[in-house]
Amino acid sequence: MVGGSGEVVVPRNFRLLEELERGEKGIGDGTVSYGMDDGDDIYMRSWTGTIIGPRGSIHDGRIYQLKLFCDKDYPERPPTVRFHSRINLTCVNHNTGMVEPKKFNILENWQREYTMEHILTHLKKEMTASHNRKLAQPPDGSFF
Repeated sequence: MVGGSGEVVVPRNFRLLEELERGEKGIGDGTVSYGMDDGDDIYMRSWTGTIIGPRGSIHDGRIYQLKLFCDKDYPERPPTVRFHSRINLTCVNHNTGMVEPKKFNILENWQREYTMEHILTHLKKEMTASHNRKLAQPPDGSFF
């Protein structure tokens, strides 16, 4: 497909297959990964992400599990992102674990070329941001 400005627009499922391949290999230093939640979901909507807390932070050594849901309008619209592991971050709803788009820049200002990898790596960076660095955290291993 060709978009309005002449660039090639990759169909949704091809895009998600690319993301699946990349996410399963592990990203960068291996502290962020993601994959499909249900291998039988032909629409590739439900995903699981993992972030290992950044070294030297209050999150060091913790493993955070997330759920990402890419509806049929992805990647035109961002996925919904919810922490399954309890975490205290300013962009995460303390009751539901949902990452709130209005408080998380990458979701609020979503662009088609962003990926689930972008979301997870930015959430990891958010863990070390000055406004989150000193927040008390729930007990390790607790879930929403």
